[in-house]
Amino acid sequence: MGEPTLQSVRSAAERLAGVANRTPVVRSRTLEARVGAEVFVKCENLQRSGSFKFRGAYNAVSRLSPEERARGVLAYSSGNHAQALALAGRLLAVPTAIVMPNNAPRAKLEATRGYGAEVILYDPMTRIREEVAAEIQRQRGMVLIPPYDHPDVVSGQGTAGLELLEEVGELDLIIAPCGGGGLLSGTALAASERADCRVIGAEPELADDAARTFRTGVIQRVHNPPTVADGLRTPYLGQITWPVIRRHVADIVTVTEAEIVAAMRFFWTRMKLVVEPSGAVPLAALLKQRDFAGATRIGLIISGGNVDLETACALFAAS
Repeated sequence: MGEPTLQSVRSAAERLAGVANRTPVVRSRTLEARVGAEVFVKCENLQRSGSFKFRGAYNAVSRLSPEERARGVLAYSSGNHAQALALAGRLLAVPTAIVMPNNAPRAKLEATRGYGAEVILYDPMTRIREEVAAEIQRQRGMVLIPPYDHPDVVSGQGTAGLELLEEVGELDLIIAPCGGGGLLSGTALAASERADCRVIGAEPELADDAARTFRTGVIQRVHNPPTVADGLRTPYLGQITWPVIRRHVADIVTVTEAEIVAAMRFFWTRMKLVVEPSGAVPLAALLKQRDFAGATRIGLIISGGNVDLETACALFAAS
């Protein structure tokens, strides 16, 4: 497998045409008045399986050989990649098994099982998910498709940014959430030929490994960070995503837990969009900094909308 490129993102877009939703881009007059810029929100919460992850999962599974498909696919995920791969496996008739933490959101567990995948639970306080998956892979011979550190996954995720730019034209800035860096690196590739478009990553302060990596140039780690943004609890940037981020991303900024919940509340109450905490992180970054070096046309990518209603209500009630 080679490195992901702008061309591989474009090829993924052709593969996903007619399969993935071409999600809407929406605007809010209230938001634009608050930040003093035009803001274009790419709604991947309305993607199949409820997040952008479907793009990368389907792209990766569709590129497997018949022999690899027969062996089945395996992944580890806190939820969104799990659901995405389960759906991709169902659509392409490929058996799927997902290693998930036993504290994953109930909605994500139920949806993953609902798409037909086998769910294998583990305790994140005592075991490391990569090790659990490696053990199962040795036993069963399944093909591992990780949630972000895979060139076909990155290429698929980049199609969200590609669609955003195709629809709205030139942008000064795109802000994408960053966990393991799949969406951020894919978005950066999608914008890589547009010299005037900066791409910035946003992540929780409690899971700031990517920001620290960006500052030091050396991959930093976190272990089970206690952020409400469960989709961004990944322990470190990948060997594939980090070089792309280092080359094409302008900055990575962090936000507090309170800022994440406030952004999520804005999406729910003012824009009528069901957005999970991870998906609210880019808006939190925009509301925190507001003026990103004078950017007047800004794109935000909502990564997903998979959140338990009880969890969302509890977050809002406590804020």
